[in-house]
Amino acid sequence: MNKQQMKRLATPMAIIVVLVFIYLIPTAFSQDDMTQVPVTAFTVLERPQVAFNHDMHNEKAEIDDCVVCHHGRTDDGAMDMENSSEGESCDSCHLVKPENGETPLMRAYHRQCIACHVKSLKGPVTCGECHTK
Repeated sequence: MNKQQMKRLATPMAIIVVLVFIYLIPTAFSQDDMTQVPVTAFTVLERPQVAFNHDMHNEKAEIDDCVVCHHGRTDDGAMDMENSSEGESCDSCHLVKPENGETPLMRAYHRQCIACHVKSLKGPVTCGECHTK
């Protein structure tokens, strides 16, 4: 391959690399600055917002796979532990007050966090341990 052919091949490859990089940046840093569990879906809070440093939690808990916390949803509405919902807010699937018997947002948060803490025998499990003043 001569220099001219290399130059023609390098330009499209550089564009592809840049596009892949741009596509992956939001995913890689999407929750770097997260310091509290999002509560914008709730109009009134019954308890203080939960402090939660996303990266520090995952490092300490040795969680590398996003689907551990960010489960997906199958076509029939069941939890899908094969496909991640990373990048979507919990309230995009779990409504505060669902009308069709699905898991409400508050219960989804509590089940997700407390069940993992109980299973691993680590982390807070009572209201006051998470919702601190």
